[in-house]
Amino acid sequence: MSLLDRLADAHIEAAAERGEFDDLPGAGQPLNLDDDRHVPPELRAGYRLLKNAGFVPPEIESRRAIRDIEELLAATEPESAESERLTRRLRWLETRLRQSRRGRALLADPDYAAAVRDRFAGNDDRA
Repeated sequence: MSLLDRLADAHIEAAAERGEFDDLPGAGQPLNLDDDRHVPPELRAGYRLLKNAGFVPPEIESRRAIRDIEELLAATEPESAESERLTRRLRWLETRLRQSRRGRALLADPDYAAAVRDRFAGNDDRA
């Protein structure tokens, strides 16, 4: 986990402890995982087809594998051969994930990035 990820997690945990996430709109309601209005229109059909076919993008698969290895490492004896093997695998997956982000980031699309920024800033049209 990068320093930026750890810093973000620390801020999120502190906000949760202060109760800033209590009583949010939609709390306790199921998430609408089919909301793709922030995905650029030219990508929506392709993403929907892949999702319906059960395809998981390589970046998501890498994140899942990283999470699984981190869990295994937490349960593995430190300094063991297994721990070293898992650590090497984890570093390789993290490197591959960083490489895959170069030049293909969804946020590189200016319209999508603006919509995400608006959503996080609370300027979202939906209520």
